[in-house]
Amino acid sequence: MKLAVVGATGLVGSEILEVLDEHNFAFDELLLVASERSVGKEITYKGKPYQVIGLKQAVSEKPDIAIFSAGGSTSLEWAPQFAAAGTIVIDNSSAWRMDPTKKLVVPEINAKDLRIDDRIIANPNCSTIQMVVALNLLHAHYRIKRIVVATYQSVTGTGKDAVDQMMAEREGREAQMVYPYKIDLNVLPHIDVFQANGYTKEEMKMILETKKIFGDESIAVTATTVRIPTIGGHSEAVNVEFHEDFDLEEVRSLLAKTPGVILQDDPATNTYPMPLTAHKKDAVFVGRVRRDESQPNTLNLWVVADNLRKGAATNAVQIASYLVEHSLV
Repeated sequence: MKLAVVGATGLVGSEILEVLDEHNFAFDELLLVASERSVGKEITYKGKPYQVIGLKQAVSEKPDIAIFSAGGSTSLEWAPQFAAAGTIVIDNSSAWRMDPTKKLVVPEINAKDLRIDDRIIANPNCSTIQMVVALNLLHAHYRIKRIVVATYQSVTGTGKDAVDQMMAEREGREAQMVYPYKIDLNVLPHIDVFQANGYTKEEMKMILETKKIFGDESIAVTATTVRIPTIGGHSEAVNVEFHEDFDLEEVRSLLAKTPGVILQDDPATNTYPMPLTAHKKDAVFVGRVRRDESQPNTLNLWVVADNLRKGAATNAVQIASYLVEHSLV
């Protein structure tokens, strides 16, 4: 097994290496890959130093699997070159997600659809992943009709420069402005670029990807995505209307046994998910489970996950593990 991590010097790339270690992902050779400006840089993994190599060299090495976290333009240019060399690419960018010829995979939901000839596999958007994981068994039992979601997303979703901006503002230092406005002590109802319909690209990702992952175009989804000055994870207020009515105790029971979900729902003890406690965890945490009393068959949930983990690195490593376990490599 020859494994490549493309974008190894970034926030998600670093997280991928941590997750590979924690999950004891077995490989014989590891290639750490980044842009030309990072070539030659040394990264230590499990006590062993590795020199970062460039994309061209990495393609020539013909890795079995390449986990990409290097941005959409890099993926569009280089993923097909890796695939042509026989590599399976697991891509964290938005480049391939809505391509009808590519699988959009959350292992708990649709890894079973993967085939040996899938050479480029798309990792969904971080906010989409945690929401669909939380709703997976509920959808199977009650059939989702409509989702209204508002997100509260960590600055880590933008990257290291955004974290630096927030911390500089917090400390009263001059900040390099990644966002159009100050982020500390503020919220920005603006993630990614605005589209012609008034929604942001991030909001449209959640709308379109949810339908594709569940394989159901009839599900109505609307989203408002908001950047908040936190690290540790993304939070979501999810309002979901089902075709069938539900029993709240059964809902809690289903959530408690949903793969990848940890239920934290006890108002009497102020037990509910938070980014602070989700940080560096692989699970999706769900709480504040309650019926929407304004209309039938509708449920409110609060969903939190570490966006660099299950929202990116963990999901990608889980896909790689599935490929290996099912002899699809």
